[in-house]
Amino acid sequence: MPPLFHSVTLDRDRCKGCTNCIKRCPTEAIRVRAGKAVILEDKCIDCGECIRTCSNHAKIAIADSMTCLNQFSKVVALPAPSLFGQFSGSSVTVGQVCHALRLVGFDGVFSVAEAADHISAATRLYIEEHPIRPLISAACPAIVQLIQVRFPELIPNLIKLQAPVEIAAKLAKEKASQCFGLPPEEIGAVFITPCPAKVTELKTPAEGEKTYVDGVIPINEIYPYLVKNLGEAAKDSQCVQASISGFQWGRSGGEEEYMDGVVHVAVDGIHQAIEVLADVEMGKFRDVDFLECQACPGGCVGGALTIVNPTLAKANLDAVLRRSLLQERPDPEKLQRMKLLYDQGFYFLRAAIEPHPAMQLDEDLTRAVKKMALMERVLASLPGLDCGSCGSPSCQALAEDIARGLASEADCVFKLREGVAVLAEELLDLAKRVPTSMTPDPEDLTDEESRTDVQRKAQS
Repeated sequence: MPPLFHSVTLDRDRCKGCTNCIKRCPTEAIRVRAGKAVILEDKCIDCGECIRTCSNHAKIAIADSMTCLNQFSKVVALPAPSLFGQFSGSSVTVGQVCHALRLVGFDGVFSVAEAADHISAATRLYIEEHPIRPLISAACPAIVQLIQVRFPELIPNLIKLQAPVEIAAKLAKEKASQCFGLPPEEIGAVFITPCPAKVTELKTPAEGEKTYVDGVIPINEIYPYLVKNLGEAAKDSQCVQASISGFQWGRSGGEEEYMDGVVHVAVDGIHQAIEVLADVEMGKFRDVDFLECQACPGGCVGGALTIVNPTLAKANLDAVLRRSLLQERPDPEKLQRMKLLYDQGFYFLRAAIEPHPAMQLDEDLTRAVKKMALMERVLASLPGLDCGSCGSPSCQALAEDIARGLASEADCVFKLREGVAVLAEELLDLAKRVPTSMTPDPEDLTDEESRTDVQRKAQS
């Protein structure tokens, strides 16, 4: 099996070995060992929660830099809808941000919001055709990975449509190829991402899938360049084809714009999403048609690679859209073209979404059963406080680590204290003992007081 790629990684030089990250990781994918954090690749879903949590900035995201613009004859920017929430809506429009992207060095701009219009329309058609309830949006890659790792039984509920960024890359290359007279392979499509999960998704497409995205630059990487050039982008020079509904994908609940007559529920924040998905698994959401889950607080505007507070970013996005004078939704003619593409299978995933079981105890069933029994015995002996002092996020996680040989019971400070107390008693008992070769036989003494004194000294 080839090594897994994860955008989220650790800067060991910055890590102080604190346990803040292990308590916030939604899949218990982090341990602290030998004074440094360790990320368990099989459990990590690249949600970026540890990036938000780490006060030492030891968790970072690997992505492309601005130098990737030099790798192609022409490069098209694919800005995520959440990018437009990073700027004040009182003075900026969508067109100005697109113009600033051109000034940064891109040869063209194709907003992912336009592709979001396509996927919104396709999602509505998908819901009408599939009876499973609730159907779950697959737009957030961290949520998809979460389901693969923790809720594999819900994989059939995932909507098997491609992410808007893939549709945007396809359409952008077709358009740029006609505009510049170049073959698509000479045109680069670079996504401006709010989160590390998107980086991972695009850098490691599922087997059988092909990505049309050639580079992924974080919003916080390109933001200073855009701010510098916004002053020169005083006028809207970019024709924006996306509707307000497409741009609303940048926030939680943004997919509901096309859901008239559909029972729709939206949840944001990875821990809240876990609670909802657990209830879905128990059958409590059978009356819901469509469930929109986003790992980041507030939706993509709260991504770990953004700049602005998600609450402010959501308000900014709404204000930017109002100033930009965009259509509320695509016109009927465009919707009809989208339906034709849907019928042709243009939006569908080609590869199946497979479960990703997180770190089995052992590949051999017999050994796995023995390790499970050991784990249960160890767990029963642990205090159950889930303090994290051992470097594992919970007592159950520690018991699992011990069963796999990655930790010992002495890592638990309470078990260690018990062991030290027992050892101290044993040492004290040894200290009280006097070798018989050094102790006079009390029977050889004629003086009763001397005999008693010797016995007392031997006991002390």
